[in-house]
Amino acid sequence: MKFLPISLLILALATATTFAYDPSPLQDFCVAINDPKVFVNGKFCKDPKQVTADDFLFKGFRYPGNTVNPLGSKVTPAFVDQFAGLNTLGISMARIDFAPGGLNPPHTHPRGTEILVVTEGTLLVGFVTSNQLNNTFFTKVLYKGDVFVFPIGLIHFQLNIGKTPALAFAALSSQNPGLITIANAVFGSKPPISADVLTKAFQVDKKAVDYLQAQFWYDNN
Repeated sequence: MKFLPISLLILALATATTFAYDPSPLQDFCVAINDPKVFVNGKFCKDPKQVTADDFLFKGFRYPGNTVNPLGSKVTPAFVDQFAGLNTLGISMARIDFAPGGLNPPHTHPRGTEILVVTEGTLLVGFVTSNQLNNTFFTKVLYKGDVFVFPIGLIHFQLNIGKTPALAFAALSSQNPGLITIANAVFGSKPPISADVLTKAFQVDKKAVDYLQAQFWYDNN
């Protein structure tokens, strides 16, 4: 009986592992359906013969976002829904404008790491690690020209602690990194999460939960 060379066995195992790997999701879920014309894990492609230079241009960062809102900040995303040329390229951006004291509230991007550069003003930023690392809080004050990275999936925020408006640009490692704003998701879900769950989870009384669920949770995107 002949045996395959060990190099061929290693190659076969590596090949099997490669083909067994699932691609990262590009939306919250992708329920299987026999008709592929309905939804796919990403977006269908435009006929390459019809592509023009305009497909690779995004003009949404030319003007400041409106920060007159309860959070004092405005995020202008350049994700694949706004910038079709990003499809399949695994990258996106966002412009973040801050009024003095403006906050981009605690949130997470479930499908992308974020790297942020401050172009104007002073920002207090931070992120919290997972339970595995005891929810350690990392924070820094960023000045013009500083760059900070927020690892994929971790809760993070940016707060303008200066007396003037601030501006930052973020790049993300997915064409559709997703966004979960913590307060909106927990207290503004539709339908609402049971007060029995929230009172026990947050160790507060029902009156506090009712108050929080009655608030208008503004979305600055």
